Amino acid sequence: ELGADVIMFDNMRPDEIREAISSLEARGLRERVLLEASGGITLDNVSEYAASGVDVISVGAITHHAVWLDFSLRIV
Repeated sequence: ELGADVIMFDNMRPDEIREAISSLEARGLRERVLLEASGGITLDNVSEYAASGVDVISVGAITHHAVWLDFSLRIV
């Protein structure tokens, strides 16, 4: 109602997200915002989050244990 463009559901379970989306729909606000799920999402449970009704899913777990490479770039 105050003009948000994006709502991030951080560290919420899929059932909690569905409940929040239902509340937005009941107020006629669902189509006004982009909905993102983040936090605690893994490749094992991503399908549950996809089924919750969000538009975007952030999966940081795929990079948490990545091997890092340290390099620099010189611009001349």
